[in-house]
Amino acid sequence: MIAIEEAIKHYGVPEIFNTDQGAQFTSEAFTDILKSADIKISMDGKGRWVDNVMIERFWRSLKHEEVYLKAYESVNDARVNIREYIDFYNAERKHQTLEQTPDQAYYELIALPEAA
Repeated sequence: MIAIEEAIKHYGVPEIFNTDQGAQFTSEAFTDILKSADIKISMDGKGRWVDNVMIERFWRSLKHEEVYLKAYESVNDARVNIREYIDFYNAERKHQTLEQTPDQAYYELIALPEAA
């Protein structure tokens, strides 16, 4: 069973699957699984590196500010420390451009429709 089949089995069928145009995602073997489950396929344009820039930046921050600086004693220790970093990143660490935390930006954004 490949990862997409396992994910569908474990989490259910999503309405839409978005990805880039990498060979692994455009192969018939992969797209046929999505089609057979009636999942809509959405692919970013070729060379659209900017589509993933925010999450790529997060992973870079996580690695350089947390993972590379520590020698975890166990998988559980890594999970606990990474969870603490993610909480810190979202709730306390201000984004240098936004001048607020990701949580502040997110909750401000979702509150806008209610105020309108």
